[in-house]
Amino acid sequence: MPDVFADLVGQDEAVAELRRAAAAASAVLRAGAADRAPALIAAGPAGDAESAPAGDAAPGGVDPSAGMTHAWIFTGPPGSGRSVAARAFAAALQCVHGTGCGECPGCRTTMGGTHADVRLVVPEGLSIGVSEMRALVLRAASTPSGGRWQVVVIEDADRLTEAAGNALLKAIEEPPPRTVFLLCAPSTHPDDISVTIRSRCRVVPLRQPPAAAVAEVLVRRDGIAPDVAQWAAAAAQGHVGRARRLARDPEARKRREAVLAVPRRLTGVGAAFDAASALIEAAEAEAEASVTEADTAERAALETALGAGGTGRGAAGAIRGAAGQLKELEKRQKSRATRAQRDALDRALVDLAGFYRDSLTMALGAPVAPVHTDTAALAGAGAQKWDAEGALRRLEAVLACRAAIEANVKPRIAVEAMMLALWKG
Repeated sequence: MPDVFADLVGQDEAVAELRRAAAAASAVLRAGAADRAPALIAAGPAGDAESAPAGDAAPGGVDPSAGMTHAWIFTGPPGSGRSVAARAFAAALQCVHGTGCGECPGCRTTMGGTHADVRLVVPEGLSIGVSEMRALVLRAASTPSGGRWQVVVIEDADRLTEAAGNALLKAIEEPPPRTVFLLCAPSTHPDDISVTIRSRCRVVPLRQPPAAAVAEVLVRRDGIAPDVAQWAAAAAQGHVGRARRLARDPEARKRREAVLAVPRRLTGVGAAFDAASALIEAAEAEAEASVTEADTAERAALETALGAGGTGRGAAGAIRGAAGQLKELEKRQKSRATRAQRDALDRALVDLAGFYRDSLTMALGAPVAPVHTDTAALAGAGAQKWDAEGALRRLEAVLACRAAIEANVKPRIAVEAMMLALWKG
């Protein structure tokens, strides 16, 4: 089995930094410094390591915690591997060898999501609430059952509500001696992560992996044919998960083809509104398909736990009294469905932006490969018809639509406005 960092594609500098930190964390444990808090180097206002009181030094007078800190932020564009890096680092911290070998029980259970001392927060809805964060911080303050570290991984930390961010900030400001927080966010901009949280974390910036590196992983790990892997990696614009879906899922390829057919469908105002409706409905269908099975299983499990189907005394009354819990479950599931719909729509908009990007580069005669090789001819025809300025305006319309949806503009309104802008040019 390869080590835990094997799936972190095209991030050599970040991997080297995380390996050094994992080794330093292991040295802290060997030196016994973690038993006297605080045992780690705290991140300074600029995210650099600054000395904090530590325990016993390692032989030779070297502070064993010098490469490690208690809070990290992984940043980078979608598909760069933020959550992959955080999980791999969590596994390396739990590795008995301190290297992330991928073979020991600590590595295997962490990567499998079953390690008792690794808590993973994956927001299913539009935000992470304060009650969830408070409960998580309380549990993270306990002593590690395995004797190494309590690790909290928060994917999409940019979805923290203000109150949840304040609860997390309190824990990061006064961290337990054996707890490490790993946050994932698109950037360190205040819109994504608060300035106060960022100032107390070490930042690991990730970049968009090159298509060649993504293709190599698809061939090596997933057994995908090299030509298919190369096409999927280019079409996904460096997003590893999206590339895998395109290479393996015929439905994903059909949805992409429908999106890339939009430019030639925009022949008038009516066609623009029809295209907007088709795009929204496709995103809704994709989202519904992705959450229906989980929703059904969750509801059945909750009803069973509340006594549904029971025949004993009080069973009927128990299920009648559970209406509030079922309503709360429905609320969470609705939020998750909304998030899934927006994610599906955003993937479609990224594909559409790639098409207009191809038209723009062709109009400018830029010596770069197209993102969508299978629609290069259509993009070239668009470049001749619109010229560079027209292609740029259309690309900006797509990006503006993404930004509007992120700002909670109703998706249908944002997409209709985009389609009209694409038609008008």
